[in-house]
Amino acid sequence: MTVKVKHSFGVASALALALGSATTLACGGCYAPASHVEHVRHVKRMQPGALNASYGPSSALEWGQLNFMHTTDTHGWLEGHLKEKNYGADWGDFVTFSTHFKHQAGNMGVDLLIVDTGDLHDGAGLSDATSPDGEISITVFDDVDYDLLAIGNHELYLADVAYQTLNEISTYWGEKYLTSNVQIANQETGEWEYIGKTHRYFTTEHGLRIMAFGVLFDFTGNTNVTKVIPAKTMVTQKWFMEAINSCDPIDVFVLIGHNPVRDSSFQTVFDAIRAVNPDTPIQILGGHSHIRDFVVYDDSSVAIESGRYCETLGWVSMSGFTEDNSGFHGIFPNPAGVPNPTRKATNTSTSPFVYSRRYLDWNRQTFAYHAETWYDHTFDYDNGRATTSDITKYREQLNLEELYGCVPQDYCLTCAPFDSSSNIFPLLSEALAEIVVNDDRKDVARYIISNTGGIRFDMYKGPFTFDDSFIVSPFQDAFLYIPSVPYAQASTLLAALNNAGASGKRSLGYMPVERDFCVDPIVEPMSEVKRDEGLMNSRRGVTRRQVVDVVPGYTTTDDWGTDGDDTAHSEIPYYDIPDFFQGAAGFDENGEADVVDVVFVDFIESDVLAILGSSYTSADVTYYISSNFTTQDYLPLFVKQSAAFQADYPDCPSN
Repeated sequence: MTVKVKHSFGVASALALALGSATTLACGGCYAPASHVEHVRHVKRMQPGALNASYGPSSALEWGQLNFMHTTDTHGWLEGHLKEKNYGADWGDFVTFSTHFKHQAGNMGVDLLIVDTGDLHDGAGLSDATSPDGEISITVFDDVDYDLLAIGNHELYLADVAYQTLNEISTYWGEKYLTSNVQIANQETGEWEYIGKTHRYFTTEHGLRIMAFGVLFDFTGNTNVTKVIPAKTMVTQKWFMEAINSCDPIDVFVLIGHNPVRDSSFQTVFDAIRAVNPDTPIQILGGHSHIRDFVVYDDSSVAIESGRYCETLGWVSMSGFTEDNSGFHGIFPNPAGVPNPTRKATNTSTSPFVYSRRYLDWNRQTFAYHAETWYDHTFDYDNGRATTSDITKYREQLNLEELYGCVPQDYCLTCAPFDSSSNIFPLLSEALAEIVVNDDRKDVARYIISNTGGIRFDMYKGPFTFDDSFIVSPFQDAFLYIPSVPYAQASTLLAALNNAGASGKRSLGYMPVERDFCVDPIVEPMSEVKRDEGLMNSRRGVTRRQVVDVVPGYTTTDDWGTDGDDTAHSEIPYYDIPDFFQGAAGFDENGEADVVDVVFVDFIESDVLAILGSSYTSADVTYYISSNFTTQDYLPLFVKQSAAFQADYPDCPSN
């Protein structure tokens, strides 16, 4: 038994650190939902000011003998999306919903495992306004009763966050926290040790014997106090070979990880398991690429990836366990009074197992619809209310609602062409040009180059707050520069960088840039992305389920087609964006100058030097403003100074 103790670092201490910086700148439906999507529920809790969906699901989830509820890439969005109706639920609403489903599973005589696959911060103020990141938000995250968890790459960029993950997250979750291929240097001995457990063998409440692994993609941008073991090496290690050849009976392998489910190192681990266990089901739950996707590996193995930013809750169910092929002693063949999985993994499958999958929109309408039963029409539980209250309290204490200005219109990352006035990057180019300036060199022309992968979310018409500064640009990358580069060289640098591809520090591992393909959610699965170029291939057809007044949102195509989204939406346009963009200032009327200060974000220094050639070395590079002025700073300053953003302040109109 694992005894969980709340994180030792006091929330009050974290708040004190954060505030220092914040102020400066059916038996006929026994268990199925009792009514349809048109039914109006009293579901207004969430966070103050949050919006609720105008409609929701139209059919109940399929419950099997073994069920999975999946979150991934939450990135600190525990308050929910305060400006988006589709995703307005907060973490307290999810605490309540997951509690309902744990109860329902027990009442039905089936198993439910709740799984998270990493990346807990770098995305919103609740997680990023503290030092280190996540010091408060991880205590809120803990309120969900997870069964298995895995580490993400965002837990590994910085040494203090990596040790926080070891000392607080891993310690809290114990045997449930799996880091099969991630190690950290012991601070006392210097020896390598695993941050979490390499694997977990356990028996569910209803007798299923599970062997679980947690595998991060082959990440190389981690801090040097950590080590990521490539999957091809991991599968040859003694502990792994012993686990997959265990004398103990295994009914299901559960492979989780911060790892795309399509064309990733999961395949390496799957192949190694399958070589020894040809018929045992392998259930895979992944993440990292921020999309909805479902992949069939073989007749007895499927995989789900469940989006990002508390926009998606993934659901997978499976049945086919018998007394002959497992230790399961729950309900045979399926729970009664609810829909059940009926679909084979493949059309030619001879396996006894059948599956279902669904991608749920993260809102109260969805949660309340699926939680309601004939015997329980009340959604809220005290544990969820407490979490919601905590989030509100912490947001207030962190000053996350401090108003900087009013966004005059919507700006998106990928829903409009890159050079469009509706796209965010022309605006950010203007902000770079106006704000990133060394006063001692303000008369020298300058290019300021940044990466599109560092911009994480859209800007919506209405208030722009301290919280929004993290939501749009969460990374703290300093600005370096090389002075007085001849214009002929400097003027070609941006195009050369974009032709070369993005630096690995912000890399997804399988795509050049950690660009969030579904900032405006796209419909393609990962197979539709060119790994070698990071550009989208020709778009596959999209099937829309027609519902009156559908709103834009996820319209997903995966290995099973287009019926996975729990709520129908219309498609959002998607346009490619390059890896880098720039601001320019100080040039003559023809946009030229004799020499140019080349300013760039710190992690692309080697790329810039390589393009400029042997005439320049690291000795020519220094901070443009200071080591403390970063990509997290320029946008809030621009908003505060821009006439367009101050025009309606403080009474911001919204959509």
